[in-house]
Amino acid sequence: MPCQITRGTAAAAQPRHRPSSTATTALTAAILTGHMTRARVTRRGRDSWWREGSSAGGGAGPGGAGLRAFPCEALVRAPALFHPTRFPEIPNPAKASRSTPRDTEPGDPRPRLEIISRRSRQQRCRQGRMQHHVDDAQAGAGPEAEQDEAPLLAQQPSCTGLCSTRCGLAVVLHISFFLAYTLRVSLSIAIIAMSNSSHPHSWSSSAPHSSDPGFAQDAPTYNWSVETQGIILSSFFYGYSLTQALGGYCSGLFGGKPVLGSGLLLSSVLTLLVPRSAELGVSCLIGLQVLLGLAEGVIFPAQYTLWAKWAPPLERSRLMNIADAGCTFGTFFALLVAGIICQSLGWPFVFYIFGGVGCAWCLCWFFLVHEDPAHHPWISAREQEYIVSSLAHQGSSHGRSLPLVAMAKSLPLWAITIACFCTDWLFYMLLTSMPMFMNNVLHFDLRENGFLSSLPYIGNGLGHILAGLLADFLLARRVLGTAAVRKLFSALGMLLPATFLVAVPYIGCSSTVVVVLLTLALTIMSMTGAGININHIDIAPRYAGFLLGITNTFGIVAGIIAPTTVGLLISQDLQTGWRNAFFLSAALNLFGLIFYIAFGSGTIQDWAREDAAGQ
Repeated sequence: MPCQITRGTAAAAQPRHRPSSTATTALTAAILTGHMTRARVTRRGRDSWWREGSSAGGGAGPGGAGLRAFPCEALVRAPALFHPTRFPEIPNPAKASRSTPRDTEPGDPRPRLEIISRRSRQQRCRQGRMQHHVDDAQAGAGPEAEQDEAPLLAQQPSCTGLCSTRCGLAVVLHISFFLAYTLRVSLSIAIIAMSNSSHPHSWSSSAPHSSDPGFAQDAPTYNWSVETQGIILSSFFYGYSLTQALGGYCSGLFGGKPVLGSGLLLSSVLTLLVPRSAELGVSCLIGLQVLLGLAEGVIFPAQYTLWAKWAPPLERSRLMNIADAGCTFGTFFALLVAGIICQSLGWPFVFYIFGGVGCAWCLCWFFLVHEDPAHHPWISAREQEYIVSSLAHQGSSHGRSLPLVAMAKSLPLWAITIACFCTDWLFYMLLTSMPMFMNNVLHFDLRENGFLSSLPYIGNGLGHILAGLLADFLLARRVLGTAAVRKLFSALGMLLPATFLVAVPYIGCSSTVVVVLLTLALTIMSMTGAGININHIDIAPRYAGFLLGITNTFGIVAGIIAPTTVGLLISQDLQTGWRNAFFLSAALNLFGLIFYIAFGSGTIQDWAREDAAGQ
């Protein structure tokens, strides 16, 4: 049955069959361009009209009007036009001519529709390429990817600069970790000025004495033996190891922002109380150190919960390593500044200054940081869309229940855990035992060569940043997949430092060469920051904070066992004992690396998916 189409009205009957999409599209284009104002269209007439227009090369239509090339994707904006029995009111060419650009003919709406089409097409292509590249990166896509499937980082230069919100979060976390480590290391430095070494076996701390020469004279000192000092310093790790998993679990429930901010604020307040607790006695100071460890234990797992919501897969390495570099730089800063404060103002001001700055920074933390991009008031719409869409496949944070059985059976998680244990063994051995080796074996005075002794910290901090940039570069260029990049940087960060450590006993008495090797070892070890240290987010972003707490607990255990083992080995024979200690650390790193390469993964595990948690 024919349908009569007039200007301003549309009346039609149901056709006997659905016309072809090309015929409907061409007819609609003619209507929108104003070339067809009144026509009697039948089922046969519609098809013959299209054939007539096609045979003329797209230039002939009803009434001899020219039919220009029309972008079909723009018709998505008006889905009602595709219905064969419904046509909208025909636009007036005179009105259209008033809104057309100068370089178009009056009544030609093509530029406006092409703009709409181009925007929608770019948005769909952007989302499709981004999701396709994320899937390929997790699956280990190689360089054979096509040129038109370039990663999203090259598509959005305006939201990947240093002024982006997620880069701002990395800077804020860098400062937070910087302060957290100054709070953590402050007692290790100030205890030299707090203790009186003339009473090596005394436990008493209730009677302060005058300070040693070289320090402020009004600061009290205490009769603490070397054993007492060791107990005070090690008490921090007792509390620190207890809240790792708990901090990750709580950050998944309540958010990473309140957990990390509360931990940092509590640590700052407790640091302010150190001088008063020292006056009350050793037991009070040990208890305060345990509380300080409990407070700082939640900071790093909460960081991973935040990055699981903020860091796109192709930028995780650089963002997280920029933040983690604050730990090393904070330690380096505390080693330089705390001694000056002790000499000029007195050791209590070390805790007053560091604790006061930490409390002030916590106010900035709660004001500047937001839990996720959706709740950030200043983030741009483009960056928000980019982050949310790139992380849409990983799901939301976990609830109260955890798949503990599935985690215990996961070989990729065990690969990360064992590799972290072996790496932390070597790391803590370098930090705690190597100064003793350089002093007892090489007779190297660290106090007179402060710059050389601080080089490993500088190298480790810079290595974190460079490793993150290089890892993301390889992922963005699609040179290697996620799993391959994690294993490559883990291999470099575990194997080369172990090799340098084995070479140390054969150097001889050249302390400068030993310092160079140790600096290279700690610098290259930072490459694990782009490997095993952030692999938690790759395999289980919903549980990243909790998993980091688990692996960190194993690492702390390694940090407690390693110095004890070294002490037992060197107690019998000095040269042979150090050689065996170095070989043991190198063997552990080699074993952890082989296990990680064999069972490590870069894709989200089945038990970590949101749909699996709901079943």
